[in-house]
Amino acid sequence: MNSKTKKVALITGAGSGIGRAVSLALLEVGYSVVLTGRQLSKLEATAELAGEYEKACLCKTCDVGNPQQVEELFNKTRDTYGRLDLLFNNAGLFTPGITMEELTYEQWQAVVDTNLTGAFLCSQQAIKMMKSQRPQGGRIINNGSISAHVPRPNSAPYTATKHAITGLTKSISLDGREFNIACGQIDIGNAETPITESMPKGVPQANGSIAIEPVMDVNHVAQAVLNMAELPLESNIQFMTIMATKMPFIGRG
Repeated sequence: MNSKTKKVALITGAGSGIGRAVSLALLEVGYSVVLTGRQLSKLEATAELAGEYEKACLCKTCDVGNPQQVEELFNKTRDTYGRLDLLFNNAGLFTPGITMEELTYEQWQAVVDTNLTGAFLCSQQAIKMMKSQRPQGGRIINNGSISAHVPRPNSAPYTATKHAITGLTKSISLDGREFNIACGQIDIGNAETPITESMPKGVPQANGSIAIEPVMDVNHVAQAVLNMAELPLESNIQFMTIMATKMPFIGRG
């Protein structure tokens, strides 16, 4: 991939964890990458980790649940690079592991705004760019979760939004088909990030017990996303599940 054919990717939640790992993997194969998240310092830390590829990064803060900020983010991407080839909707928010009746409206809404509305708003802007650019088209990859299939205890907001992401993925796939826009979903289980640091210590299970759960290298997730991203637009991985082999997913509950 040379400078004349360099592709452009936008990664939400790029300041840590899966978003950071995916951003670095894309940079290593020649993408220009727009890093976005709420904290500029974390985005800049991701760019610094890119080493020789740091100049291929554009750091732009954004609350993906805010329509105006999302529009500004994509306008900046268009002004800087002129096109967008890949959107990875990765930003995600959890609530504390408390019962549904104890959750506040504000806690529920914060998760919905980030996980679902954020993915919708970013996809909406990406589709506008991808439809109008030449050559037309691009790819959107949504970060689903094992929770897009089955819940963990006391996870109603997160689980509801991740189930909804599956519907959004299917809708984008259908509505984008005419415009050469591909959309797929990667469902991830127990990647080793700050979010999963409690797994090796033990986490609640569906039967009420506490069990240690294995984790996997987050770079394996990054390689899986890269595999999805690098396909020609005539091909699409519609759904992929990648997980720590021995995590309690198959047979959960």
